[in-house]
Amino acid sequence: MIERKPLFPHVIELNFQLGQVLGCNNYVIYDGADWVLLDTGYEESLDDLIELIRQLDFPFANCQGLIATHADVDHAQGMALAKQKLRAPVLAHPNSATILEAGDVYRSLAHIPAKGIDLKMPAVKVDRKLKEGDTIQIGQIELEVWDTPGHTDGQLSFRLDNLLFSADTIYRDGSIGAIDAHHGSDLRAFINTLTRIRQCDAEWLLPSHGPAFRKNDDQIGEAIDRLEKYCTMGEFGVCADDWRLMRQWEEEVTQGIRPE
Repeated sequence: MIERKPLFPHVIELNFQLGQVLGCNNYVIYDGADWVLLDTGYEESLDDLIELIRQLDFPFANCQGLIATHADVDHAQGMALAKQKLRAPVLAHPNSATILEAGDVYRSLAHIPAKGIDLKMPAVKVDRKLKEGDTIQIGQIELEVWDTPGHTDGQLSFRLDNLLFSADTIYRDGSIGAIDAHHGSDLRAFINTLTRIRQCDAEWLLPSHGPAFRKNDDQIGEAIDRLEKYCTMGEFGVCADDWRLMRQWEEEVTQGIRPE
C-alpha cells in the first residue's frame, strides 16, 4: 500500500497522487471504506488508475459509483471497462446517458474526421440518471448534484462542503470548457452556469482539467463577459444567438451603402 495524498479532506485526485498527468482529472471522493470515482478518462490509462486505487487501499467492493461529469470521450471512454472491472454502477445526467449508452462517437467528440480524431467510444449502461438536487451518499458524507450545462447539455458538477467539483466550466487560467455545437454547447446556458458558480459560497473549484483553485469571482465575471460577446459573434456559428454583422450587412445592402 502507498501513502495517500489527499488534496482536501475526503478527496484524492489520481493524477496528483501519481505525480503524472494521464488525462483528465480523476477524483476519488471517499469516507471510510466507501468511495466513488469522478470521471474515468481514457480507456488506455484505466488499468494504471485502477491499480493506483488498489494500492491506495480502496476496496473495489466499496465503490459506490462511477460518475460521469459529462460524456466527452476524454472523460468517459474508460467508463465501460471500469464498470466491468469494478462492478460498480454508472451515474450520469440523462443527456449524457443517451450518449454513453449508444456509444455515440460524434456527440462524445470521439470521431472528428477534420482533426484526424477517430477513437472508439464503448457503450455502457447508465444505472442511475442524476438530476439537479440529487445527492450521492458516500459513507457519512453527501455529494450534492448540480446541473451545469453550457460546455455540454449533460454536464454535472458536484458540491461537497466548501468544494465544487466544477467539471469543464472554468479553469485556473480563466479559460472555459470548449464550445462546440456537436456535443451540445449552449452559450446562454454556460453564462447561467458561471453566474451560479460566481454567486455560490464554495471556496474551492476542482475542475476536470488542471489544478484546483480558489474561486475568483472577478475572473468568473470576465469569462461571463466574454461569453456575452460570443453570443453575437459569427466565429461561434450555431452556438451564437445572433451575428450582428449579418444584420448590419443586410441593412447596408438594402440601403446601398458602399464600403468606406
